Amino acid sequence: MNNVASMPPSDHAAGHPSAWIVRWAPLIPAGGSVLDVACGAGRHAFFLHGRGHRVTALDRDPAAIAAVAAVAEALEADIEGGPWPLAGRGFDAVVVTHYLWRPRLPDIVAAVAPGGVLLYETFAQGNESVGRPSRPDFLLAPGELLAAAAGLRIVAYEDGFLTGPERFVQRIAAVRPAPAPTGTPPRYPLGPSAAPQ
Repeated sequence: MNNVASMPPSDHAAGHPSAWIVRWAPLIPAGGSVLDVACGAGRHAFFLHGRGHRVTALDRDPAAIAAVAAVAEALEADIEGGPWPLAGRGFDAVVVTHYLWRPRLPDIVAAVAPGGVLLYETFAQGNESVGRPSRPDFLLAPGELLAAAAGLRIVAYEDGFLTGPERFVQRIAAVRPAPAPTGTPPRYPLGPSAAPQ
C-alpha cells in the first residue's frame, strides 16, 4: 500500500505484533474473523491466526500476499487506486497499523461487524519532528481516529508520544455495539485481564 509508513527498526521490523494489538486482541470474539488491512509481511496475520482467528489479509504487494497465504485468506488489491474489495463483508475485528488512506476510513470502519472491534494504530501529527513519516498525508490530526470511529463504542484511545523508537501515534480500540443476549451490558476488560493469557 502506498501509505504504509516507513518505520525505524523496532518490533515492526522484527515481525513482532504491535503491543497495542496484543493488548486488545482479547476483545476479538474467540475464533472470530479478522481483517488485516495493509498486512505487509503479516506480523498481525500470523499472531491472530495463532490465537485461533480466521484471518483475511489485504495488501497490494504480491510478496506480502504470498507471505500470508498459508495462514489467511490473502487478497491482493490496491485500495487506494481501486474499489474496496470487501463491500458488504463484516468482520469480528479489523486491524490496521502504520497505514493511513483517509478515503478508505469509512470502508474500514464499516467492515466492523456488530459485536466486532476496530484496532487501529498509526502515526500522528508531531511525528515530523522525530523522523518518518513526516508528510501530513501520513499523519493523523488530533482526534481524527475518534472522529473516524463515530458510531463505535470507544474502549481505549491514545494520542501521544512513544519512545523506542521515538514516534507520535494515535491508536484506538473500539467496538460496534451488539445487543447483549442476556440483557446485561457487555464487558470490555481494561486492566491486566485484557492481556493475552
